[in-house]
Amino acid sequence: ANRPGGLMMYGVPNMKADKGDVVLQRTGIMEKEGVKFVCGKAGEIGGQQGPKAEELLNNSDAVLLATGSTMGRDLSNVPGRQLANIHLAMKFLHGTTEALVTSGKVDNSWRGATANKTALPIDVAGKQVVVIGGGDTGNDCIGTSVRQGATGIVNLELMPKPPPSRAAHTPWPHWPSKSRTDYGHEEAAEMVNKGEDIRKYSVTTKEFVGDDNGNLKGVKIADLEWKHKDGRMQMSEVPDTERLLPADFVFLALGFLGPEQALAQQLGVEVDKGKFKAAFSKTPDDFRTSNPKVFAAGDCRRGQSLVVWGIAEGRGAARAVHKHIMSPVPQN
Repeated sequence: ANRPGGLMMYGVPNMKADKGDVVLQRTGIMEKEGVKFVCGKAGEIGGQQGPKAEELLNNSDAVLLATGSTMGRDLSNVPGRQLANIHLAMKFLHGTTEALVTSGKVDNSWRGATANKTALPIDVAGKQVVVIGGGDTGNDCIGTSVRQGATGIVNLELMPKPPPSRAAHTPWPHWPSKSRTDYGHEEAAEMVNKGEDIRKYSVTTKEFVGDDNGNLKGVKIADLEWKHKDGRMQMSEVPDTERLLPADFVFLALGFLGPEQALAQQLGVEVDKGKFKAAFSKTPDDFRTSNPKVFAAGDCRRGQSLVVWGIAEGRGAARAVHKHIMSPVPQN
């Protein structure tokens, strides 16, 4: 990225966390305290303009990996995935927020202001949008689409609609499984769907349908039936329920698989189930990877989680790195 701040800079939309008053202010304080941020291509380890992994290891007492879990789950096995205007959710969110920060505008003048400074992001004004997947990322795509001026938004969910109150299978103190409506759903229902919920539950994506020029024009879906069998929920397609939803854009918000693997290979770090393998313990080796000089913290070692975990992991990793640097050097 061309600015510091990680997911909080471009992944979390501006309406949820202001970049100037929150993120840039915080990174500015860190710069004044002596932290040097190397962004863009100059910060790409192993890239043409960035440092080599060997240089980092040779010139540093410790290296901390806090790259997040950035590899989005895809629908590459669904026919038509190659059509234009089908994107992973983060591409949409990242580009839009970067344009707002660069232009310095948050009203309808951002397009003109952005055009003079950087490439325009994905723009869904006047378009039909389908968001596949729920959670915070899907909701942020919905809210961003509303603000850009989409004329129609549909949110597809694989799972059944949760009950209105706590489900029996999630008794206290478990996090309750129940129906929730976030800001994006409320705004889209009011602004583009005549007050009706935009979500469609228990549906599977069968095919992306395009025109003769390779552009997306619709999403073929079908209903699912969920049943408890062999101790778990299992799904089956309901016959004769296939139908086509009009779509100019599709955003895939299906969760994240882990960090990008090239960095682990360059630094000699072992990977476990897609994540950087680092110790979970209360010992001096906490946060340490298979390379004794390399530590890992946050989503890249524990999987996608909440911002509060990112804060806790950052503090814990800082203590671990401090202990490593201050420990006596073994004498031969």
